[in-house]
Amino acid sequence: MDKCIRLPNQTEQALLDKLEVRLLELSELPRFNQLLDQHHYLGAVQPVGERLYYVATDAQDQWLALSLFSAAAKHLKARDQWIGWSNERRARRLALVVNQSRFLLLPNRTVPNLGSKVLRLLLQRLSADWQNRYGHPVLVVESFVDPEQFCGTVYSASGWQELGQTDGWGRHRRDYYVKHDKPKRLFARELCRNARRSLQAEHLKPALAMVEAKAPLQCHKRVGEIRSIGEQFRQLPEYRQRVESYPLWSLATIVLLGVLCGAPRGQKDLAKFARGFSQEQRRALGIRRNRQGFYPAPHQCTFCRFFQRVDGKKLEGAILAIQQQIRGAPPREDLVVIDGKEPKHGGGQAVLSAVTVPSQFYLGSAIVEKDKTNEIPVARELFGKLDLQGRLVSLDALHTHDETARQLVMEHGAHYLLTVKDNQLSVHRNIQQLVAAPEADFPPSGAHVDASAHPGDQQGTL
Repeated sequence: MDKCIRLPNQTEQALLDKLEVRLLELSELPRFNQLLDQHHYLGAVQPVGERLYYVATDAQDQWLALSLFSAAAKHLKARDQWIGWSNERRARRLALVVNQSRFLLLPNRTVPNLGSKVLRLLLQRLSADWQNRYGHPVLVVESFVDPEQFCGTVYSASGWQELGQTDGWGRHRRDYYVKHDKPKRLFARELCRNARRSLQAEHLKPALAMVEAKAPLQCHKRVGEIRSIGEQFRQLPEYRQRVESYPLWSLATIVLLGVLCGAPRGQKDLAKFARGFSQEQRRALGIRRNRQGFYPAPHQCTFCRFFQRVDGKKLEGAILAIQQQIRGAPPREDLVVIDGKEPKHGGGQAVLSAVTVPSQFYLGSAIVEKDKTNEIPVARELFGKLDLQGRLVSLDALHTHDETARQLVMEHGAHYLLTVKDNQLSVHRNIQQLVAAPEADFPPSGAHVDASAHPGDQQGTL
């Protein structure tokens, strides 16, 4: 026989009609957590990432229900299949999904249909509230139901879709998940039309694109690939007498993976990037377990010490070996561009690097000590580290000198492409007299570029 469902009486319906849902005030948070500890079977929780607290009240502002929305679970097989997005898109767009991590109807005030009414009012305003607080809306909401405690009727009645059961893992702190062997029923609901289609699309709508811009880049290299790259760094000499969590080759591998994934490469950015590695990836990186049995992520200060003390020459050799392993040899016909850049936090030092264009192979680099020298002698020393035989080498106007051109041709068998600016008066005048003007002007206006196989052919004045 079907169980009878009681409808609300007149008094109870009057309470439902005047029911309101509002955001929690900061001063009310202690009471909120106290009630969760007292009446919710999981107790209070310290939410991870973005979050919103709500309270449902009657006409006298008496609390009837509590709800907390926070960051969505990182990995849910059933949810991800339901949405239909790839792992990479999930990593960039997960902020558009939120989890109702706590929902409590306070005892002694519960009436029929209260849960459904509260859920409806919550979902009507959730996305707009998220936009006001964090600058972006949310498209999908998820929640877990313990089948040993509840049936999930309130979600089914409110239009949520049951997606299946979880695998029995729970978040433990920000970076870790632990097995609890208590699978939960998973419910989800779209908050707007075609929400799932937006999440799985190749490009987000402009109103949502900022979520991807804020999302930290993650490494999607497989464990085998990470281990193979790390092997190339194992020969780096340690500068520490005692190694605890992070071998030197592990840190070098993280830095290179940051380059390959297009992540920012400041020490703070690298620490943020490292936190995105899974436990399996960290194990492949050679990171050692802590006392809790987890593989931790290195902090900013660890990368600071790494950059200060690592052997730069041997690190460069390992990077070149990895590049050779992954990409092969750089094309001989490509232009070799040598240029200097000063890092934002380089302490006054600049880095002179040689790369191929357009293939973007890294060939080598050298440090320019600003207080001791300039790029010109450093570039000439860098020539000796590179295989320039028969290649065309380009440098900017700072390097347009007789000796630089002579060394490239006579000592290294290279051709040169040197820039001449208007303020280099004599060289600029000689070029105009000796070289016919091209049909189209070279940008920037007034600048000319001269290439020669020998400094005496047409640039005898250089």
